[in-house]
Amino acid sequence: MSAKENAAVSQLLELLESRYALRVLWALKDGHPQTFRLLQDSIGSITPNTLNTRIKELRAAGLLGHGSDGYTVTTMGADLLKRLNDLQAFAGKWATNQTKVAVVKKK
Repeated sequence: MSAKENAAVSQLLELLESRYALRVLWALKDGHPQTFRLLQDSIGSITPNTLNTRIKELRAAGLLGHGSDGYTVTTMGADLLKRLNDLQAFAGKWATNQTKVAVVKKK
């Protein structure tokens, strides 16, 4: 991987590591627009201030857009979510493995 590619990956990870950034995107993965309030309810314990900050950052990064119906992921955001889609399947396998590890440790 070139230095330029490493820098791009680092920038993207820095953005996505921001608290709730991935949750905001994940809440919009079905492609349906959500108002600010609906998005806040979808995410859960996020404060309005934090949600507003994440929205601004994700919009500036070109991953999130806003239309008359609410917030949606952009084409670029949808591409990222498509690439992260395997995360759901992996998370299920990982959680099962964690349960097995916890049982073994108790013995």
